[in-house]
Amino acid sequence: MSSSQQIKYILPEDKIPTHWYNIEADLPQKTPPPIDDTTGQPMDIEKLRMIFSDGALEQEMTRERYVKIPDPVRSLMRQWRPSPLFRARRLEEALGTPARIYYKYEGVSPSGSHKTNSAVAQAYECKKCGVKRITTETGAGQWGSALSQACNAFGISCRVFMVRCSFDQKPYRKAMMEIFGGTVIPSPSNETEAGRAILAKDPNCRGSLGIAISEAVEEALKDPDTKYCLGSVLNHVLMHQSVIGLEAIEQFKLAGDYPDMIIGACGGGSNFAGISNPFLGEMLRGGKKVEIIGIEPAACPSLTKGKYAYDYGDVAKKTPLMRMYTLGSSFIPPAVHAGGLRYHGMAPQVSNILHQGLMKAESVNQLDVFQKAIIFARAEGIVPAPESAHAICAAINKALECKETGQEKAILFNLSGHGHLDMAAYLDYFAGKLKNYEYDEHEIAMALSCLPSCGNK
Repeated sequence: MSSSQQIKYILPEDKIPTHWYNIEADLPQKTPPPIDDTTGQPMDIEKLRMIFSDGALEQEMTRERYVKIPDPVRSLMRQWRPSPLFRARRLEEALGTPARIYYKYEGVSPSGSHKTNSAVAQAYECKKCGVKRITTETGAGQWGSALSQACNAFGISCRVFMVRCSFDQKPYRKAMMEIFGGTVIPSPSNETEAGRAILAKDPNCRGSLGIAISEAVEEALKDPDTKYCLGSVLNHVLMHQSVIGLEAIEQFKLAGDYPDMIIGACGGGSNFAGISNPFLGEMLRGGKKVEIIGIEPAACPSLTKGKYAYDYGDVAKKTPLMRMYTLGSSFIPPAVHAGGLRYHGMAPQVSNILHQGLMKAESVNQLDVFQKAIIFARAEGIVPAPESAHAICAAINKALECKETGQEKAILFNLSGHGHLDMAAYLDYFAGKLKNYEYDEHEIAMALSCLPSCGNK
């Protein structure tokens, strides 16, 4: 086989994982629990039942290493799993690097991203407990598309609050959600108290994931037949995504290789944890040491510039307090095209892993991301989503470092979704309309000054 040919490693269908992997079982220090801002104590599960399904809460709290994937969920997953692992030989050749570059491609799912892995699991648990409607938020639209499709599969109504700047930038994502029966509302909206309060202060507000979460949670709290589902951040969501890394471990056996470095884009933390946690678990149990790197946008640098503290997951302060790297719940990032990475905080579990020194975090600028995305697309033939392109950018940078040093490292990154519905972003890049955004130190300082005292004394 010529070096310019692409190599794909595909597992047979019977190798779809039967269990999710839970990193909590192996972490030296367990992830701090969410706390109630009125008591300062761990959140009462009865209060959380007003928001989440019983099944999701059970998965959120468990410390078991492996949790069985329900048969109806695994049956649906057969439509797109196992996803392929590629050896990016053409990219290696284009870069002239001695590094071996691999990527796990999650764009083969019905929604075009990894989000479907958790959407079907959460929709199933809602169906089990008789939920009639699910509310949620979405940034770039991948999660909203995935949950709309999953709700359609289980006969549940779905309402999606989509961050306004992404709603305007990505109309085809709205169309995809509506095809699957989802109702899409630009956020902030006039349909909730939280949305109306934001619009009263700023009628032209471009929105944020924190605002959209407030609106979705508010609707769930008002209706006993409605539950809220989150596409990232929480432990059970990260656990659902572990199928990515579990498959990759088996695929590396087919390749006769093992990664030295694992890279994932970080917004809320789910795709990053999905690819890295199973490998980290092997390392913590005595396996090979791997370097794990989370990549985030310089415009929203929660891991690299945020504070490790208890904070709200939303602007209206309707969620429990979570200990995470945060920029402050009121911080609204610039309207970069990677809408799925515009969240003020990071998953408590990922934050805990960084705080323990088990991973590294880096940030990259928007223009560099798009430049590297195009290099990748021309070499590998896949147009990546702007979020996924952050991981590509870092992988290329690391491969070029290997070129300078002569190191033959195996680099694995998660290509968490395709960019077929993000063409407006690429058009803007080619037209010279995009620019780099550095985080606003003053705005973040203001947002962090309002951190709750509860849990942070």
